[in-house]
Amino acid sequence: MTFEDGFQDGPVAGRVDVHHHFTAPAWLDWAEQRGVVNRERLPWWTRWDMDAALEVMDKTGISTSVMTVAMLGRFRERTERQESARIALRAAADVVEARPARFAFFAPVFLDDLELSRWSLRYGLDELGAVGVSTRTSMDGVYLGDASHDSLLQELNERSAVISTHPMEVPAGKDGGTGLPGMPPFVCDFLMDTTRAAINLIRNGTLDRYPDLTFVLPHGGGFLPYMATRLELFGGHLSPGIEPGRVRDYLHRFYFDTAGPMSPSATPTLLATVDPGRILFGTDWPPTPAQVVADIAAPALDSDPALSPEQLRGINRDNALRLLPVLDRSAR
Repeated sequence: MTFEDGFQDGPVAGRVDVHHHFTAPAWLDWAEQRGVVNRERLPWWTRWDMDAALEVMDKTGISTSVMTVAMLGRFRERTERQESARIALRAAADVVEARPARFAFFAPVFLDDLELSRWSLRYGLDELGAVGVSTRTSMDGVYLGDASHDSLLQELNERSAVISTHPMEVPAGKDGGTGLPGMPPFVCDFLMDTTRAAINLIRNGTLDRYPDLTFVLPHGGGFLPYMATRLELFGGHLSPGIEPGRVRDYLHRFYFDTAGPMSPSATPTLLATVDPGRILFGTDWPPTPAQVVADIAAPALDSDPALSPEQLRGINRDNALRLLPVLDRSAR
């Protein structure tokens, strides 16, 4: 039985995956025709396939996946960037139209091009029905929450937007900049990029000035939960400083997805630092292979001794539906 047929009650019933990467086959065709990418040289996870997606979803009890729209080519001209985004967004909307019970998507916004972002909001959210937006945690060394992003964040605040964040293209060592040579950036540096972005949102007052925004941090918030006490102790040394007594309050304003960090050693720290009602299920598929998701990550979460059945059901489903009620198909 697939989850389009219905699902049984229980802590893992009808999971909602908020961390699903979507590289549209139609976008790959378009980009390859223009010589921007060569799909044979791209990572395996860029070959998104609906049947493969549904297979891993059914194996792991995922009723709905919220796709983050990926575009790996770097375009310089505004018209070409907009056409790239249009094709990718249209393809995501087509997936939702074909399988409305199984998929939803975030519309991308671009930290280095605010006008393009506004176009993406109108097209992705208003015309195509995206459930929120996605953005990088940083772009060319400028982190989310920088003053240059204020006009975009103001518009998103007026929409009470859910913002899914994710690191990308973090320098990985030696000639490429910071990082440990020989270590892929997703192992460690992605987590640091997320941590820096979250701290930047706190210290620049973004969470206070735009209280109707909701930020989802991937990979359990990077290192943020683990170093919360350190931030309390030394936040005053930042410029501008972070008031130590407010650090815990700030940490309770973020949402955190489970892609990567949940384990008997990591879960207690996350639960002790953040509101369990703000933890969301995430797979990071397909960069995280189906076998890892189905045979390792999901079973580890379901058997995690630190989680009560109520907390597990919240993580797997209820928290996401409270954040994004449009995904609650049973309420329709």
